Amino acid sequence: MAFTRLSNEHLEHLVRETLRRLQSTASLPATGAMPAVGASDGRKGIGTAPYKPKLVVSISARHCHLTDEHVEALFGPGAKLTPEKELYQDGFFAAKETVMIVGPRRRMLPSVRVLGPTRSQSQVELALTDSISLGIEAPVRHSGDIQGTPGCVLVGPYGTVQLQAGVIRAARHVHINHQDCDYYGVRSGDRMQLRVSSEGCSLTFDDVLVRADAKAKLEVHIDTDEGNACNLDRATEIELIPQPEACKCQH
Repeated sequence: MAFTRLSNEHLEHLVRETLRRLQSTASLPATGAMPAVGASDGRKGIGTAPYKPKLVVSISARHCHLTDEHVEALFGPGAKLTPEKELYQDGFFAAKETVMIVGPRRRMLPSVRVLGPTRSQSQVELALTDSISLGIEAPVRHSGDIQGTPGCVLVGPYGTVQLQAGVIRAARHVHINHQDCDYYGVRSGDRMQLRVSSEGCSLTFDDVLVRADAKAKLEVHIDTDEGNACNLDRATEIELIPQPEACKCQH
């Protein structure tokens, strides 16, 4: 990965004008949170009351993760990410900072939100329609698995970063704590199914990766295309279940 100071006059003018025009209208990543609807299966929690996890399904809009080095390259020496909105998972936030993503033949997506905190490697997460728009054949990968993936150019108000790899379509997954793993009978690395019922758009999503952590809140992440396909905002029932062995795929 390499970065350079803006030097091309035409590109600099295009970038700054676009960022200035869209700065006031840039949106935060969508988090169309939808609680699950349905009766408890009667499994017990603490005491005698049936325990039922609080399930949230969120639409994860296109965004990027940056290293400390790339934050400074894009936003200036000494720059740090500025939290603007806390995300559902504790310790994570949508930053005020946005970048432009430039693909082949200078196709671009302006004002893509940066999420924090910073990471050890930069990564861009897109939906299929985003990758088509950019002209990038982004593979479906789980976060952090970027070996052999395509790259792009990131443009900020101070400079540019050339990513040699890191552009992916994020695979659907569920953040889950150990108590909820016990409830569903799953463990980290397993696959689950997300069933979304909505008028005319009911869908079942297979291969929802279980990402277990002691501090996690139960939350499924799907991308913008998936959320629109099942009309998540108007869902009448949402169910998360262990995936039958016959449906499991190897990734």
